[in-house]
Amino acid sequence: MKEISLKGSIRTESGKKFAKQLRKEERVPAVVYGGKDNIMVALIEKDLKNIIYTPDVFIINLSADKKNIKCIIKDIQFHPVTDRVIHIDFLQISDDKKLTIALPVKLVGSSIGVKEGGHLSLIHRKVRVCGFPNDLPDAIEVDIADLMLGQSLLTDDLVFDKFEIVEPKTTVIATVKVARVAKGFATAESLEGVEEDEEEVQDEAKGEEQGEEQEEN
Repeated sequence: MKEISLKGSIRTESGKKFAKQLRKEERVPAVVYGGKDNIMVALIEKDLKNIIYTPDVFIINLSADKKNIKCIIKDIQFHPVTDRVIHIDFLQISDDKKLTIALPVKLVGSSIGVKEGGHLSLIHRKVRVCGFPNDLPDAIEVDIADLMLGQSLLTDDLVFDKFEIVEPKTTVIATVKVARVAKGFATAESLEGVEEDEEEVQDEAKGEEQGEEQEEN
């Protein structure tokens, strides 16, 4: 996984009044869970942009005063009106303990179904995986080269050596749908076939009528 550094400061005060003051100073209150003790920190708001507003997922090397903590983001609270970050929960991690985290999906290859006119849809942009931090990739690469028209790729189809997918087996990752244009062509071809069949039936009926008239004469 990608790693990124983040600086903060240890805080001892808490409560709404103190948090409001931090936000006025363009700082964000946060808590690091998962260690021996919970650690309360304050972060500079602008330093969070490269971590939060990106599809990438990071292991964060957080330095707060004399403490160095390796962690990941577990939860982010946004202001309902301004959409500013108002609080973050971190989870402290270690290299010898398995980690469950949602990683971005990266589709690799050119689908057969797309070449036939289908439309590729990425249903889940992230999937949860479990493994040791050093074994987790930046993204889950999924080969879709063999994905046919009308087929879907499920989490049950994905197998990795150093980590495992922890989503339900029936979770759809990507699918190739029949495009409307393809449907239109199919309908047109079907109609042509029906019209040809009707013309043949009409010709046969005319032939039978003419034969009957000749017999009567």
